[in-house]
Amino acid sequence: MYRGPQVSTFTEAPRSMPEGVLPVDGVHFNVHYGQPEGMPDQAAMPPMRLEMMTVKLHNPLQPDATNLAKGKERFETNCAPCHGATGEGNGPVVHLLHRKPANLMTGVSKNLPDGYIYGYIRNGGVAMPSYVEAMSSDERWQLVLYLRQMQHKFASETAGNAGEAKPAELGEHRPATDESDQTYSEMGSDSP
Repeated sequence: MYRGPQVSTFTEAPRSMPEGVLPVDGVHFNVHYGQPEGMPDQAAMPPMRLEMMTVKLHNPLQPDATNLAKGKERFETNCAPCHGATGEGNGPVVHLLHRKPANLMTGVSKNLPDGYIYGYIRNGGVAMPSYVEAMSSDERWQLVLYLRQMQHKFASETAGNAGEAKPAELGEHRPATDESDQTYSEMGSDSP
């Protein structure tokens, strides 16, 4: 029996796919005639470092009722288990986590730009997973809008309650008695 020449695997490069037919960043991008309704018509955003997102990304959505309602739905589904329904880091699964989730109402996140929060949701962080596959870009921006609304509401409620409270209810100011207390007060911590 005659044996032909042996062809080794991948001696020729595999067929390269045309641009725009493979999913990029979890979103299928392929604009063509007869494309189903609701398919993305823009290329997915390439990977970007969190610092660049902070500077370059700005929320393209307006805080209207539809976007806020969808943001609330995303928050209740993806964020509330850890951060709690009020965003104060007291969700029902906190006792299972190694790190306590951030308080989104009084923590540092209230002072961060929208692009940073969007990037943190997209890429994940130290103890927070990435939600790039769980939410589309618009859903992440809607979540940022809803978070900003919650922070604004919390700040106005806190300011209203602080103005109504009597000095005795707020507690007495305890002067620093030793060096460790002075270190706390100099660092600006509000912990006792």
